[in-house]
Amino acid sequence: MPKRDVVGIILGGGRGTRLYPLTKARAKPAVPIAGKYRLIDISISNCINSGITRIFVLTQFMTASLHRHVYQTYKFDVFSDGFVELLPAEQTLTSDAWYQGTADAVRRQLHRILPHKSKDALILAGDHLYRMDYGEFVAHHRQCRADVTIAVLPVSAQDAPRYGILQTDAEGRIVAFAEKPRDPEVLEGLVSRPGTEKPFLASMGIYVFRLDVLARLLEEVSGDDFGNHIIPAAVQTVRVYAFPFDGYWEDIGTIRSFYEANLALTQPDPPFDFYDPRRPIYTRSRFLPASRIDGCRLERTVVADGCRLYDADLEECVIGLRSIIRPGSRLRQVVMMGADFYEDEDQRAENRRLGRPHLGIGRNVSIERAIIDKNARIGDSVIIRFHQGEPDRDEELYVIRDGIVVIPEDTTIPEGMVI
Repeated sequence: MPKRDVVGIILGGGRGTRLYPLTKARAKPAVPIAGKYRLIDISISNCINSGITRIFVLTQFMTASLHRHVYQTYKFDVFSDGFVELLPAEQTLTSDAWYQGTADAVRRQLHRILPHKSKDALILAGDHLYRMDYGEFVAHHRQCRADVTIAVLPVSAQDAPRYGILQTDAEGRIVAFAEKPRDPEVLEGLVSRPGTEKPFLASMGIYVFRLDVLARLLEEVSGDDFGNHIIPAAVQTVRVYAFPFDGYWEDIGTIRSFYEANLALTQPDPPFDFYDPRRPIYTRSRFLPASRIDGCRLERTVVADGCRLYDADLEECVIGLRSIIRPGSRLRQVVMMGADFYEDEDQRAENRRLGRPHLGIGRNVSIERAIIDKNARIGDSVIIRFHQGEPDRDEELYVIRDGIVVIPEDTTIPEGMVI
């Protein structure tokens, strides 16, 4: 049943510099994942599956593809009061500044959120991979009579400095909070699970606020960020509780985390299940034909719709929409995002005239541990290898992060090039 007294607020993310070049021309929540989805689909699908159908998406950086995807995907019928509304940063008569942080973004849009008269606000990030029943989250929040509830998961001492770390009392109320603490003495005082491999509780950046409390905190606390300003102030002044989460959750914040989260989907028992019939992940309907696979050897490989693979050898790969892989090519642990279109015969003739590779991967190509962004053209006999142990660098046609080669969107790699 729809939860009409809960409004969802999804933060569209900032520049996403650690995901560059995947964020060179798109917002982080618009980055493709698992062959056919966008990161934003995860949060919106979790909301819909939890009965939360009144959703705001706050956006700012490189928004065109994100806005287009949300607009084309999430439409509710006239007999429902559900919606997914985009709220981009905008100049007003009182301010000409961009969003200054997560809390500032919500603060600037409260005048559009409050009229819906919801009891609680569910605040989410648009760049996490996980599945959660927000209905249970909200029920826990109300059972505790909390003003604010934070979803938390256990982390090790090694991982603790990456997150907001909190400490709870015996009832689950949060009594201390520090954003990304690095001081060993501070960390020692935040242990919530002594004697375990993961003694700390980390904020997942997922919150439920009583809407009136959220409005008051945003008015009284001048800071612009939830983790650095609003949550520490809330712990000191209102009832803040933890909601334990023990499932799979991944913050897709870096090239390595994005790459590993995709490759994990090729395993026999992947940590995130896109095949759950009860809680599907929604995305745009593209009406593509089934993929055609001719004479290939595929091992632990995910292939999206509309692909054409000929006499190729693929192992532990994620192959995105409309991908074309030509004979003799060999891919190992490759994330290929595919293409936005098919080339017609006139376009292919133009490619031949200009000596330009066709869209997709050419003949006798060898690629190992790489990310191929959308609409890339990889010429015949190209070799792309893993650069383990080498420093990160940015070249004209590719980027290396943690040894992983990333071919940016719309890039052409000429025939015979070795990377």
